[in-house]
Amino acid sequence: MLNLLWILLGGYVAGILLPLCLPGRPEFQRLTTSVAAVVATSAGAVLGLLGLTSSEPVTGSFASTIPLLAFEIRLDSLSAFFVFTISAVGLAASVYAMGYLRHFEGHVSTAKLGALFNAYLLCMTFVVLANNGFFFLLAWELMSILSYFLVVTEHEKAEVRYAGLFYVIMTHIGTAFIVVAFLICFQSAGSFSFEAFRHPKQPLSEGMKALVFLMALIGFGTKAGIVPLHVWLPYAHPVAPSHVSAVLSGVMIKTAIYGLVRVCFDFFGGQFPWWWGFTVLFLGATSALLGVMYALMEHDLKRLLAFHSVENIGIILMGIGAGMIFQSYGLKELAALGLLAGLYHTINHAIFKALLFLGAGSLLYATRTRNMEEYGGLLRRMPWTGSFFLVGAVSICALPPTNGFVSEWLVFQSLFLSFQIPTVFLKLMLPIAAAILALTGVLALACFAKAFGIAFLAQPRSPHARHAEEVPVPMRVGMGILVTLCVALGIAPMVVVPLLDRVSAPLAGVSIASKVLAIDGWALAPVNVEFSSLSTPVLALLLVALAMLGLGLAVVFGGRLRTRRYKTWGCGITLSPRMEYTATGFVQPIKRVFSTIYQPTVKLETEFLAESRYFAKRRHFEFHIEPIFEKYLYDPLVAFFGTLADRLKVIQAGSLHLYLTYIFVTLIALLLLAV
Repeated sequence: MLNLLWILLGGYVAGILLPLCLPGRPEFQRLTTSVAAVVATSAGAVLGLLGLTSSEPVTGSFASTIPLLAFEIRLDSLSAFFVFTISAVGLAASVYAMGYLRHFEGHVSTAKLGALFNAYLLCMTFVVLANNGFFFLLAWELMSILSYFLVVTEHEKAEVRYAGLFYVIMTHIGTAFIVVAFLICFQSAGSFSFEAFRHPKQPLSEGMKALVFLMALIGFGTKAGIVPLHVWLPYAHPVAPSHVSAVLSGVMIKTAIYGLVRVCFDFFGGQFPWWWGFTVLFLGATSALLGVMYALMEHDLKRLLAFHSVENIGIILMGIGAGMIFQSYGLKELAALGLLAGLYHTINHAIFKALLFLGAGSLLYATRTRNMEEYGGLLRRMPWTGSFFLVGAVSICALPPTNGFVSEWLVFQSLFLSFQIPTVFLKLMLPIAAAILALTGVLALACFAKAFGIAFLAQPRSPHARHAEEVPVPMRVGMGILVTLCVALGIAPMVVVPLLDRVSAPLAGVSIASKVLAIDGWALAPVNVEFSSLSTPVLALLLVALAMLGLGLAVVFGGRLRTRRYKTWGCGITLSPRMEYTATGFVQPIKRVFSTIYQPTVKLETEFLAESRYFAKRRHFEFHIEPIFEKYLYDPLVAFFGTLADRLKVIQAGSLHLYLTYIFVTLIALLLLAV
């Protein structure tokens, strides 16, 4: 496995250095960066699979002259799972980039973009491999900075600069909380080694453990995008290059899930009070519901997908939160089920969300716009992209037989099993969370009915859509890889569950693969087959059989199939794009139902003909959703710190003598504290 690690490292380093050494050849630079990333991610995917099947963790270390820093790596089952997830999405994005980067040639350096992308994937891999707190923070910070530079690729645009600034501020706030959590662990362990964190010299008190948990939850939650720390996602994800958006939303925010699981289940050995799990469950349910609700109101396709990342992070946290609650009551099998369900949805969301972002990038490549109101009729012009996007939409809506259905079903089952908890409060709260998850699923279905229908069906609503063409082959191959994984993860849980059980078993303290899989692996059962069971392969076969039966009946009773093309009947009126449903009109009923949450602002201006006020010459419609979190949380905080900064600036008098006095007083105070 160490050889695979060297291939991974060599591939990424080649992708960073080679393009920069060959200036003036954009075509060669584009292919070099992509091929190098393909080699590295392929090695990473194999490394992750081998790590999942290995009986013992693989460790390695490299000397460092920096105090407290040790380049220690550890490939255990948890890190192997995330290495595979990062590499699988990175592989598809790298293949996709071979064609997509043509979109930037001439106004963006593809060499720098490709080098940054390789470095970004490398740092992300080291985040989940690090076995030292200092090394983890170094890789985490490099990952954040590199992702910032990727987000601001088109920095000449004001919206891109604003999104980049917003992102870099939020990510460093999150990092500050993670640093505090690790410093507390360091004080107890006497070392930054993760092994010392697991077995500290002086165990932390319950209060300090709770503080570490809260610091980690805020720090990692900021990167994950949980509500109300999600505000950077709808700004940063849409403006980044689409293959970067796929990795940002598909796997980078999952490194936060890795960090949270590592802290709670590994560092603390799964020993924590019930309210930790309830906090995670509550934040997950809130994020899931609000994420999908705000996604419904978006007409920018990539912003819509960014809000759905908030939703799906919430679903992941619901599974993990339920597992933490069960763990706190000693229900280890149910804890393992909740954790397994959350991890299953982690990889599923990584796959189908990356697919959807690559699909959105293909639409942007072909139409030069992200506004769904300017799409329409694209399925006929871009059949491959449309078909791939449909698979991603079905997956994110948790419809069988795709992967999203399996993991959400397992999350549901873990929530329904709350009747085994002795506390009445939690017996009620977990089913309520299941009801919220059900509502989330319905709204997600409505959202992607809008996204797919408005974008791909009916007639083109702009010249961009009218002249769109299918994207190059590498972009289709990249999406095809993810489509294959969406289907495979959905119909083959008998392969996936045993691998995930290798991740959850050491963390929860019990193996449940044999109890989750029934009928020789052909059915899923949440620990007890008498409670509920499901066979996704059989369900997939039934769906195919019913489709074939319908086609057969049509042939038998309808005769030989013939195709006749004719214009759609429109009551004698020639159909035009103005008669179609718009994205705005589609969501009006939902906007009215949830108007208390959305607090919409509608502005309608009408200009009448001079001859009569009963005939309108022009109407202008504007519709805005109140940015509740920005208005009531972040804007007051920014105003407070701005006022505080204005008052503190008096200490910057421009006097060197005064600055030396500050330093002298500070040194005296530190010496007094040391004594």
